Amino acid sequence: MDRSTAMERTGQAEPKLRILHVLRAPVGGLFRHVIDLTREQIAQGHAVGIVADSTTGGDKAAAMLESLKPSLALGLLRIPMSRQPSPSDLVTAIKIARYAQSLAIDVIHGHGAKGGLYARFPGLWPGSFTAIRAYTPHGGSFSITMPYQLQRLYMFVERLFEPFTDAYLFESSFVARRFAEYVGKTHAVTRIIPNGISAAEFAPVEPLPGAADLLYVGELRRQKGVELLIDAMVELTSVHGHRLRLLLVGHGPDEEKFAARVSALGLENQVTFVGAMPAREAFKHGRILVLPSRGESLPYIILEAAGAQLPIVATNVGDIGNILSPYRDRLVPANDLSRLVAAMQDMLEKSPAERQRESASLAALVAERFTITNMVEQVLAVYREAIERKSARQANSKPSFALLS
Repeated sequence: MDRSTAMERTGQAEPKLRILHVLRAPVGGLFRHVIDLTREQIAQGHAVGIVADSTTGGDKAAAMLESLKPSLALGLLRIPMSRQPSPSDLVTAIKIARYAQSLAIDVIHGHGAKGGLYARFPGLWPGSFTAIRAYTPHGGSFSITMPYQLQRLYMFVERLFEPFTDAYLFESSFVARRFAEYVGKTHAVTRIIPNGISAAEFAPVEPLPGAADLLYVGELRRQKGVELLIDAMVELTSVHGHRLRLLLVGHGPDEEKFAARVSALGLENQVTFVGAMPAREAFKHGRILVLPSRGESLPYIILEAAGAQLPIVATNVGDIGNILSPYRDRLVPANDLSRLVAAMQDMLEKSPAERQRESASLAALVAERFTITNMVEQVLAVYREAIERKSARQANSKPSFALLS
């Protein structure tokens, strides 16, 4: 009988945990994932803390973290963290290890490549750190196209730290497969636990009068395929005329390049950049969401759009096919402009009633599988299994002095 079953039969509640989440940049889906986990774990009575980079995220992240700070029993630590591999990583890792050790935590959970590095760093000194070390890759180096030598370096680090990992929590089967391919087998507890959204996010969002025909929400960077979407507007305009409108919501490193492309193609009156805004607010301003990304894991924006019952056109990358399973055959190969145009054209030609029926059906399926409640319960179950495994290993490895008697 395992520990959880025994406690259920005796009516004994599971002990509360002391959990420290570590991430680098407090932006995007990774940040949302950490915030969702933190809030729900606190609501269930666990003591939680957060460590994050102090140089990224801007005012929005700062405000969110400050609003959460009074509830963080283990505190909030923000220190500089470099994005690329750097000698400063060693200093940062030591600071985080000392901070974690001072808190007497049960779990340190690293998110993303850098968060995972910092969370598992104390494992280099066996016996000095009793907390279990959990790691969620969040795509990153497993899903983003990068120079070969840089990816080899990242995978070397992943293999180096595998022995010091007690639990891997993959947000998608795609990243789990990539991990098996690049890193290999692991002794750790391993689970695929998809991201989830809240009950409130399954309420449909109605488009405002004058909403754009097409909508993109996300980072403005080449990896997301935004320039393909801009190029697609040229071909679609030849069919629908200059009344066709695209709204680009977000910021990113390639924003100026995309704006120049829009200008060069003479699309200034049809393609509008509006900066960043919350997803559900953005959904009011568009009728069809388009995600032409070249690489994803399991993107929140697809879950959020499905929950809001917004029609979706997307590329077949990561685990998007698992979210949009009834319409998997409509997904577009990455980098295929002609197929992207055709998929957008097909969606534009559907009647609003037909699009609404399909979107409502998809929302119901997503609500069964991708919820915050399911996500958090599975994460906590993995923590407890990893704790029990570590306790069992430690009990079995106690030295015996029988041979000395």
